[in-house]
Amino acid sequence: MEDRTQQEQASPEVQKRIQDSFDRQGLMAHLGARITHVGPGRVHIVLPSRPEVTQQHGYFHAGATSAIADTAGGYAAYTLFPEDTEVLTVEYKINLLAPAVGDHIEAVGTVLKAGRTLTVCQLEVFGVPDCGERKLVANGQQTLIRVKRPER
Repeated sequence: MEDRTQQEQASPEVQKRIQDSFDRQGLMAHLGARITHVGPGRVHIVLPSRPEVTQQHGYFHAGATSAIADTAGGYAAYTLFPEDTEVLTVEYKINLLAPAVGDHIEAVGTVLKAGRTLTVCQLEVFGVPDCGERKLVANGQQTLIRVKRPER
């Protein structure tokens, strides 16, 4: 398992831009997700376990798992975009590899290829128990588009 303390951090300005945007996301607030790492081309999002994000067998719901994966990838791409732009998901595919269980799940979005218009990210989601090793429960790939920030 990698040591997150050794991961590169994004600049304070980029971290603030990512966090400010994340804070405007109603779904992430509703789910109780939070960003735990912002680095150049890499973002981690944690979702604590609670009944509202599980399915009938007690596992994290695939919708919650997919939502934080999509969001982690989107913000990973956004860390590399100019300040006057925004990010939108064009498509993503996710494979659910194992039931998502644990104290929380952690989504990691990592930029594989950053382009002027389209960016491709790898998505990983890990189940993290109270004690013990985290386990890969979902893996996917995502394409994002950089768009000009609309006038507000």
